[in-house]
Amino acid sequence: MADTAWTRYKLQRRLFSIGEDFWIENDQGEELYKVDGKALTLRETLVIEDKNEAELMTIEAKLLAVRPTMKILREGKLYATVTKKLLTFLHQHYTVQVEGGPVYEAEGNITSHEYEVRSNGAPVAQISRKWFSVNDAFGVAVGPGQDHVLMLAAAICIDEISEEQREHH
Repeated sequence: MADTAWTRYKLQRRLFSIGEDFWIENDQGEELYKVDGKALTLRETLVIEDKNEAELMTIEAKLLAVRPTMKILREGKLYATVTKKLLTFLHQHYTVQVEGGPVYEAEGNITSHEYEVRSNGAPVAQISRKWFSVNDAFGVAVGPGQDHVLMLAAAICIDEISEEQREHH
């Protein structure tokens, strides 16, 4: 039987500061992935590791780009690019383009952490603040058969870009 369950993860906001580490937990509070903030000069780098500190994905931000973009690397190679679409006044819209693969669309109330990630119109991940009563935490639920680490990395990128934008407007 196919696994139809969605998996929920908890991300603590405010900890995404450069040079700090934080854990992504499941909804039982188990620490599953470590996000290691590397303090570098011109680019912001976050490394997502498993419990044994094996590197799963790396997120790189180009802080000085005209269009806010973050890159997700897997094994040192570009794996996906997260970009905020411009000229969306009513709601925010981001794309997650996997190299040589699918494009995911993230739409909804991004700054309030209430949005959905879709692939070909079908929801593959949901981001919500309502699942956790803790301030500055938000949940990422990933659908069955999806790349969990990619969805978590994308949610971190979108969060970082929207924070960055908020600070500059």
